[in-house]
Amino acid sequence: MATVRDTTYDLLRALGLTTVFGNPGSTEEPFLRDFPDDFHYVLALHEASAVGMADGYAQATGRPAHVNLHTAPGTGNGMGNLVTAWHNRTPLIVTAGQQTREMLLLEPRLTSRRATELPQPYVKWSHEPVRAQDVPAALMRAYATAVQPPAGPVFLSLPLDDWAQPAGPPPQVRTVATRFAPDPGRLREFAAVLAASRAPALVLGAAVDRAGGWPAAVALAELLAAPVWSAPAPERAAFPEDHPNFRGVLPFAMGPLAESLDGHDTVLVVGAPVFRYYPHVPGDHLPDGARLLHVTDDPDEAARAPVGDSLLGDAGLALAALVDLLPAADRPAPPPRPAPTPPPDGLPLAPDALFAALARHWPADGILVQESPSSLPALRRRLPSTSPGSYFTMASGGLGYGLPAAVGIALAQRDTGRGRPVVAVVGDGSFHYSVQALWTAARLRLPLVVVVPVNQQYAILKAFADFKQTPGVPGLDLPGLDVTAIARGYGCAASVVETPDQLGDALATGLRADGPTVLPVPVSTEVPRLL
Repeated sequence: MATVRDTTYDLLRALGLTTVFGNPGSTEEPFLRDFPDDFHYVLALHEASAVGMADGYAQATGRPAHVNLHTAPGTGNGMGNLVTAWHNRTPLIVTAGQQTREMLLLEPRLTSRRATELPQPYVKWSHEPVRAQDVPAALMRAYATAVQPPAGPVFLSLPLDDWAQPAGPPPQVRTVATRFAPDPGRLREFAAVLAASRAPALVLGAAVDRAGGWPAAVALAELLAAPVWSAPAPERAAFPEDHPNFRGVLPFAMGPLAESLDGHDTVLVVGAPVFRYYPHVPGDHLPDGARLLHVTDDPDEAARAPVGDSLLGDAGLALAALVDLLPAADRPAPPPRPAPTPPPDGLPLAPDALFAALARHWPADGILVQESPSSLPALRRRLPSTSPGSYFTMASGGLGYGLPAAVGIALAQRDTGRGRPVVAVVGDGSFHYSVQALWTAARLRLPLVVVVPVNQQYAILKAFADFKQTPGVPGLDLPGLDVTAIARGYGCAASVVETPDQLGDALATGLRADGPTVLPVPVSTEVPRLL
């Protein structure tokens, strides 16, 4: 007779979920026993790394990923990156063990009390099946929930004794839609506003990249002869940043953002919140007299927007439909933005000099994963994203995502056969949040290169302290960290890079290596401006 475990593994195979990310615990061992040869268990040394790897893997493959956590403590360990997966719109199926059903009333050790509440509100659905026989059907529902827009993580708490129970009839394997088209009438209204606009502007977000919408975005920008901004604090790039219409990333504060859009009477926001703010800088949301049109696949995102008219729909489908509806604008294309000035000389390198050197040696079709908050403006200024699926970071603002996500993305490049080179830029503060991910990269022999700008401080927090005039904040310096020794201890190649020429040679060597390479780069300790 088939068991719940047998039926669940058959369902996982049918759904293509044969890669499992996790850190095994006692409550998960009944599920993991006699692990099938056709499955791949990706071992992380900490649950935060497991969730981050699964997130990167899901985004890079374009398919949901399965991460298996250890009851309440493991779910707690993974929560920071689960919050990021929620904001990243990443379809993750998170399963966690639960104590034996017969003992749950006693709340023995490793019981997850109110298990379904623990990951909320950062999951789309959270469930603990009432019967063991409901586990496979719950997993099918979890899959269908995770992938439908807006995509996101789901959570199942699964008692450890369920796996050996006799299974009921297997659930039907179902397909579900992952995209939906915008309302045609509402779309025509948006097209009419854009056609009549004197000076429209486009603001594009991560959903454009997720929907494969780069070609349509370029076509629309050229048709409207409109400048294009990236939405504030984007987790993915949505437009070729070497295109003459591209204007850069909007600031993530009200007043400065509205000032950046001054002179435009219509602002079309596609695939991003309106807007992702961080520091509170009072001001209007838009320039005086401007109208905002918002295309999103998330009703909640549309509802909380402080201004604008919304249209629900897939970002890529909406952009393509607008291209079909709009005539070419009778106005010149916007002038290209000025090229950045040459970076400063001297050692230690300024962030601008480091990233200018990285851009000169950037691999063809390379993927950038970044988590270096204080040097992010310099990175975006010097290293533009010029192809789809080439830039990944966290939408949540929480640290500890970039390094494990890069491991998951590098693994996805191998598993899908795409073989794109992956380079992570992770600040020395961020590096230590999920540093255990290096061990997984080494065990999997992934040719991942991690560039670590070392300034021995939480410079982004110093910038925020300067901005908010809060002097004397403790704990913002990071002395005594040996990134090279730590990386080697996890099985990575590592060497300090001090000059641009050294960076080029070390990067080329790392991308040819049979394993991960960590390149600490001492950078200047000057604290950047927050805005």
